[in-house]
Amino acid sequence: MGKDDFRMTETEQRQSAIYPVKTTGGQEKTVATFVAARAAQKKKPIYSILALDTWKGYVLFESLTSQAIDESIQGFKHVRSKIPGMMQYKDIEKFLVTKSMVAELSEGDTIEIVAGPFKGMRAKLTRVDQAKEEVTAVLLDTPFQMPITLSSAYTKLVERAKPQQSA
Repeated sequence: MGKDDFRMTETEQRQSAIYPVKTTGGQEKTVATFVAARAAQKKKPIYSILALDTWKGYVLFESLTSQAIDESIQGFKHVRSKIPGMMQYKDIEKFLVTKSMVAELSEGDTIEIVAGPFKGMRAKLTRVDQAKEEVTAVLLDTPFQMPITLSSAYTKLVERAKPQQSA
């Protein structure tokens, strides 16, 4: 089956809807993979499948009809039920837009480093470079002040800087 077999026309894009399916917790990716394979095998018009980390126990399917989803999920042990009704694209749009971590950080914030050689260490931000998406921080867990520069993707915000009180 070629990649053009499921290409949607503009009319189909306007008419497709998103159908949520309840699954066993932790099995969302298994369900998504299984249903994608079954839909391709049976040539069902399922255009996209979304398993979000933030929505435990649910997988979202985009199709023209609810029947295509019903036939694709039928008999799979990790599928609990198909939620009645449908969702619109605007309902899930906020989950599809990725925010840069650097936009949430500011000087003085306390961060935890989540990757690299300093993984697990805490640091206080001294500089945030929005353009390069890098931060410079001073490690707090060391006996001496050691500034390091790292990608903002390697950071997790622990505590916001307290606003300065004017006297």
